[in-house]
Formats: sequence, C-alpha cells, structure tokens
Amino acid sequence: MSPSTVTVDVREGIATICFNRPRSLNAITADDYSAFANALRDVDKRDDVQVTIWQATGNWFCAGTDVRSVGGRLTTNTLRDHFLESRIFAPALIMDAEKNEKFSDTPSVASASVDRNYYHDAELELHDPTAANESLHRGLKARQISMIALGGAVGTGLIIGTSTALPRGGPLGLFLGYMFIGFVCWMVMCGLGEMAAYLPHSKGFAGYATRFVDPALGFALGWNYLFKYLIVTPNNLNAAGVVLTYWSGARKVPKEAWMAIFIVFIALFNLLGVRVFGEMEFWFSSIKVITLIGLLFLGIIIDLGGNPHHDRIGFRNWQHPHGPMGHYLKAQVHEESLSIFLGFFAVLSNALFAYIGTELQIPAAIKRTFWRILVFYVGGVFVIGLITPSTDDLLFTATKAKAGAAASPFIVATTLVGIKTLDHVLNAAILCFVLSAANSDLYIGSRTLYGLAVEGKAPRIFAKTNRNGVPWIALITCLLFCLLVYLNVSSGAAKVFGYFVNLVSAFGALTWISICISHIAFMRALKAQGRSRDSLPYKAPFQPFGSWFALITTTIILFFKGFDSFIPWKVDTFVTSYIAIPVFIVFFLGYKFYYGTKFIPSEKVDLTTGLKAIDDAEQAFLAEEEAKGPRSFWGRIWDGM
Repeated sequence: MSPSTVTVDVREGIATICFNRPRSLNAITADDYSAFANALRDVDKRDDVQVTIWQATGNWFCAGTDVRSVGGRLTTNTLRDHFLESRIFAPALIMDAEKNEKFSDTPSVASASVDRNYYHDAELELHDPTAANESLHRGLKARQISMIALGGAVGTGLIIGTSTALPRGGPLGLFLGYMFIGFVCWMVMCGLGEMAAYLPHSKGFAGYATRFVDPALGFALGWNYLFKYLIVTPNNLNAAGVVLTYWSGARKVPKEAWMAIFIVFIALFNLLGVRVFGEMEFWFSSIKVITLIGLLFLGIIIDLGGNPHHDRIGFRNWQHPHGPMGHYLKAQVHEESLSIFLGFFAVLSNALFAYIGTELQIPAAIKRTFWRILVFYVGGVFVIGLITPSTDDLLFTATKAKAGAAASPFIVATTLVGIKTLDHVLNAAILCFVLSAANSDLYIGSRTLYGLAVEGKAPRIFAKTNRNGVPWIALITCLLFCLLVYLNVSSGAAKVFGYFVNLVSAFGALTWISICISHIAFMRALKAQGRSRDSLPYKAPFQPFGSWFALITTTIILFFKGFDSFIPWKVDTFVTSYIAIPVFIVFFLGYKFYYGTKFIPSEKVDLTTGLKAIDDAEQAFLAEEEAKGPRSFWGRIWDGM
C-alpha cells in the first residue's frame, strides 16, 4: 500500500483512513480503491477500533451505511465487507471496462453485485467536512430546544387558517375535519416514530426513503421538503400582513413597506447565527405557547357567559344561520347535501395545511405530540366553533369581509362580545406568533438547502457558510422566495393566502405520502428478513394498517383538494393546487433515470448497519441521565409538557 495513496492513523481507539491525492471520484484509480479496501478491511477486523473516513460526504456511502458527523469527521460503524461492496466502490465497477478488469483482482470487492444495483454514486467532489466555510455551528441550549419544540407543535394554520375553514365547513365540519386529519397525522408520526426509534440519523425523512425504498424517492422528498419551506415562509409573512390590517393605523402604511420590514427582520435574525436565533425563538415560542393556552381558556370563558354582555353562547353558533355544517359553493352546486360535503372536504384540505410541520416533532415524543394535537388543534377548533359565527363579516375570508377584518376567529369572538383592548393585545400576540413561524421556516429552509448541497443533491455553492456558521448563500436564496409575498399587493391578502395554503398543503401531503411509503417498506423488510416488530424500541399502535390508512387518505385529499377550481373553472387555483405533483414526479423520475437507481427489494434492505453505534450511544445517554439523579417536581412537569 503506497503511503501516497492512503493514510491510516490509529489513535486512542479511532482509526482515520483517507485518500491523500484525488479530489474527485473520477481521479481515483482502481489501485487506489484496492489500497483503501485493504486498509479498511484490516482495521475493521479490530473490534476495539472505530473507523472514520476523512474527506467524504454522506453521498459516498450506500443508504445502508451509518454515516454521522463526529468532531467534523464522518464515522462508519459495523461496515466490513458490506461497506466494501457498496457505494464507495461501485464507480470502479461501472466507470469503464479497464478499471473493472483491474478491480476484479479483489474478489470480495468485485462481488458488488447487490448494492450497486440499488445505490448509485454520482461523480461527487470530495471535500473536508470541517472546512471553515462549509460547517454549521451548534449553539442551541436545552431550554431553547425544548421551548421551540413545544411551540413548533402548532402553526399558523390553527390561528389564522381556520378563518377560511370555518365559513366553508361550519363549526361541526371544522371540528370533525380537524379530528379526522389529526388522526391521519398521528398515524404518519407513529410510522415515522418506529423508523426513527429503530434507526435515528441526521438525514430526516429523505434518509429513510433512500435507505428503505429508492434513492430517487429520497432525492425527490428532500427537494419537495425544501419547496414547502420556500413557500410557507412568504405565506407566514403574508399572514403577518393580514394580522396588521386589523389596526387602522397600520392600514395607512403601504403593504409593500410592511412586507419589506418583515423580510429584513427575519433575515437579520437568521444572519446573526444560531445563538441569536435560538434565544429569539425561545421567547417567541414562549409567547406562542402562552397565547395558545390563554386563547383556549378565554374561549371557554366567553362561551359560558364570562363576557361584558353576560351572554351564555353555548352551542348557539351550531344552530344559526344554517346549522352546524357549512354550505360551501351552494350557489354553484344547488344541492344542500353536496354543498355540505364539499364544505367538509374543504376543511380536510385546510386541516392538512394546519397539521403540516407536526412531523418535525419526531422522534421526541409520540405520546406527547398526540396530546398536543388533541388539546391544541382539536380543542382549539372546537372552541372556535362555539364562540365564532361562521358567517360573520369580520372574518377576513368572509364573502363580504369588512375593512380591518380579523385574521383570527379568536379576535372576531372577542370583538363581538365587546371585550375592549383585549382584541388588540391578542392581535399583537398573534403577530409575534406568525413572525416566529416565518423566522423558523426561513431557518429550516436554508438548512434544508444547505443539507442538500452537502449531500451532493444541490449545487455545492449552497454549502458555503460565514463565520457565524450561517449558510448565507442558501439563506439569501430562500429570502428571494420571500418576495412572493408581494403578490398580495395586487391580488389581495386573502387570495394570496389561499394560493400559499394550496401549495404548502400539496408539498406537505407529498411528504406524508413518502413517509408512509418508507414505513410500509420498512415493515415489509422486517417481515422479509424474519424480524419481529416486537423487537422494535418503539412499537406504534395500529401499524402497519395505520400507515396504509394515512397513505390512502392523504393521496385522496391530494388529488381532490383542488375540486373548487372546477366550480367554476379557475386556472390560478388549479395550478396552485396541483403543480406540486408533476414537480415531485419530475424530480423522482429524472434522478431515477439519470443514475439508474432501482427500488430496493425487501430482502435487500439494510436493517443492521449502524445499530451497534446507536445502542452504545443509548447506553451512554442512560448512564448520563442516571448520574444526574431523579428529576425535580417542576422538571417532571416540564418533561410532561
């Protein structure tokens, strides 16, 4: 083995192996591969040594390889011949016949007849993952992560999106629709939770699609997830503009000025780095959680008569003006029963938008997220249906919406019962709510684009970071999409909000569908390889039937969610409702045909690589928690939340 080809450095139980010369896969010769294979095989025979690969991205390895960042290096565990027969060596077998003949001198490596059929390796440049201009900084504190996770369980769809759903579905339709989609959402999360508990990794949903289904699905899902955040950020900025229009003074300032202020606001906090972002989001999320809890209690008090009019509302709004169900598009369809059904189906689409993003709570706590869905979403829409008339003109999406119409049904309710000043306080809290959502969405979007670039699935330029560890080129790119918010200047905030809801819910539905497909493939692989679900660290209820139910339901909603674009025909609504589907298909098929990937048979899915490292990490964590001693009373309360 030539020292100019491969370097092996063993220190304190860690063996570092790296190529010295080549900067791209094409520059690596068959002899280089052979030298690397021999070095890795020799080192990997030692159980007391952990192997790290220097100057490589995750895309070097097959989907079954556990690759994680450890001190800037990429670590592989329990690889052995499986690793040698996978992605890193596949190019040597397929680049040209001459290299293939040379490489066949190494039988164990030349037998790469399995993984290379399902995993490809694009001609990626090698890079040092610790390069100063291509690394993120970790600066979030435990309290910040906890509060952001708690606040992130609920988005603007509940606070503002219900202003659209309530007139369409009525109070009962709103309640039933959110409860139904809440169950679908929980099934998606349970499936994701099983995979995440069994094999946690940093590549998120796309990583499971790549490992269990097809790398092409992982690629399409990664970009689909990015598109969602490129759209949801301007959507939240638009929602902030809607919140502002409740105040007459704010309406005197041009919309363009407010939009510019909001964009600069979120840009500055993202550019200052993760520490500043984390602290701001901690306080914003605190306001969000306090606001949500306060709104629920306030709504119950108002309904029971605790208002200036001493009017006990009860279920009055479920009876007038036309019963508990909405009558959507009644003038067009001329049938009351069909109008009620269309109103309920419209609520399902709106509820899907509201729940999008909840999957980010995985794998923190499935049970906790279930109760958050039940209390915040289902409980929230139930209270809204009690205290807010579905036909009131104060709703900003009402047919005859008044100037200064409220963005949230909660504000409408406080205005109608004559609670002075409180509506302004709540409106200010909701403004913080939506700006927090826009800020965090921009953060996630820029990091998603950065991650795609690091994995070689997007141009490498997006992996550039500044001295604060901010992927500034990715951030600026995402900020450019925020300019879409200026559509509300000519089209109106309510109409633009509808466009964004259509797009975000479509991208979100495709994410849920992909997660369900990945989980179903995971379940099939377990069965094909003789593994029992009882051995899983987390065994979700109703599975795998729950994933099938969520897959079928979400697919139906995705394909029929734009029905109102046909009654009457509206090109803009049709495009925004369905454009995500062909985009996803193009990315999936384009990647599949270009790289020749194949669906991974159940018996070939890798269910073992990386498990030992995960078990070791879990044991270390449990030992650390045990050393801390029992939690205090308030600590247990916080954990429960």
